[in-house]
Amino acid sequence: MAKQRKPKSLKLLFIGNSFTQRNNLPKLLADLAAARGIQVDHELISAGGASLRRHWNGDRAIAAIETGAYDYVVLQEQSTLPVKNAARMADNVRLFAELIKQHGAKPVLYMTWARENTPNAQQAITAAYESIGQEVGAIVVPVGRVWQAYLAKHDEPELYDRDGSHPTLAGSYLAACVFLARLLGENPVGIELQLKGFNAQPWEAIPRVARQAGKK
Repeated sequence: MAKQRKPKSLKLLFIGNSFTQRNNLPKLLADLAAARGIQVDHELISAGGASLRRHWNGDRAIAAIETGAYDYVVLQEQSTLPVKNAARMADNVRLFAELIKQHGAKPVLYMTWARENTPNAQQAITAAYESIGQEVGAIVVPVGRVWQAYLAKHDEPELYDRDGSHPTLAGSYLAACVFLARLLGENPVGIELQLKGFNAQPWEAIPRVARQAGKK
């Protein structure tokens, strides 16, 4: 059988909060994808500290899913909810996943990371995303798990911003590399981004670690 060719363009909707908005993660992914010959058109619906339920109760996210003709819709839950109330998170994802599939798109879950001062919370975050992801047939992009694996072996660059929660540019770059590997099936190693603050040499281990996400 001939190998199926990868699409040259994709349309993505991101629904989340500052963990997605900070450093413009969707554009970082689009820039990486462009280096691999894939055009990623993206839209972000974001509100500070928002949970998926807050987006569900609003108008913009539902309207975008119903009319946007997306290939993928990326859902990012409020960062501590998987630890505090995994059942509530699962309910939120179920609501969105059904609507997403009704409109011909594939649901994607953006697994985030534990706070810097509570690293052990990653186990609960990972379990919550993987469990509901399997239930609804979503692609789980394991950024938090890769983040944890990176920090276990590397001290630099800093992934956490000063608040110990949000990502630095390097942290968002790691997330984009994981998305490229897991969602688009492309190798992030060797791509240099043309943006202020990007340091290919000090950050060269990030895409190598992220690449493993595409193999699982």
